[in-house]
Amino acid sequence: MNNQDSLTLDYQCTVFSTSLIVHADCFEWMGRIPKNSMHAIVTDPPYGVKEYDFDQIEKRANGNGGIWRIPPSFDGSNRAPLPRFTALNQKERQILYRFFLEWGKLAEHVLLPGGHLFIASNAFLSQLVFSALVGSGLEFRGELVRLVRTFRGGDRPKNAEDEFPDVCSLPRSCYEPWGIFRKPLPQGMKVSDCLRTYGTGGLRRISPDQPFADVIMSERTPRRERNIADHPSLKPQSFLRQIVRAALPLGTGIVLDPFMGSGSTVAAAEAQGIHSVGIERFANYFEMGKQAIPKFANLTVETDTTQLNLLDLLEP
Repeated sequence: MNNQDSLTLDYQCTVFSTSLIVHADCFEWMGRIPKNSMHAIVTDPPYGVKEYDFDQIEKRANGNGGIWRIPPSFDGSNRAPLPRFTALNQKERQILYRFFLEWGKLAEHVLLPGGHLFIASNAFLSQLVFSALVGSGLEFRGELVRLVRTFRGGDRPKNAEDEFPDVCSLPRSCYEPWGIFRKPLPQGMKVSDCLRTYGTGGLRRISPDQPFADVIMSERTPRRERNIADHPSLKPQSFLRQIVRAALPLGTGIVLDPFMGSGSTVAAAEAQGIHSVGIERFANYFEMGKQAIPKFANLTVETDTTQLNLLDLLEP
């Protein structure tokens, strides 16, 4: 990266072949780097407010649960704890809205005009998060649906399972919504102008004959990837590599993940020779990412046929 010094600043960092990770709070870091520095953002942020407090992370590490939902074991395989999004009260939802409103303003600051933001969410909170990002000045461009059956939802009423055996408090989740946003194009500029000027404005096609589609059939994160990094929100490389590729319409530029976690998005970029920057404020996850990113990037995964097969099904 030609502007690496302006991105590392005075933070601890690690450099890979095409990527850079920085140990920093993304609010601080995004406010300090030059305006219009990033071509795209692909990220899976924390949503629970409480779940990522240090005391709650400690409870999860000790297997106590706390505000984390401990999923059941199947076939002798233990699943990682999941954030209990439904535990948020009205005040905490307001805090979450404010969080993404202010973060969205920083995203608008760092993105080049026409740069896209792909942000993971969930059906319970997506309307709140997406409206906050629109309020921050970003354009809502649609929603990407990751078709995947998870362990979220479908539970009987807590502490009343026997009393109401035929009731579930929320539907079992079979998809994950990702918001697609774009920094507004300069006044009077068309997408073609933005592509010529900034290399942004659109999304990269799957192939000359196939556009990028807003539904992706996805697997759960495979065990071999979970063995590399024990992170509660780990997304599979087979999915992330498609998103990172689509975010750069001309195949060049820098993709930012401001909530890096264990570095799976950075690894997806690294695997494809795409420049990327990952920001992580928790030291343990930053250290995890340093070890995990090369391992993720070296995995051979199937990504080319996922959307193609789906588009074939949708043909009239």
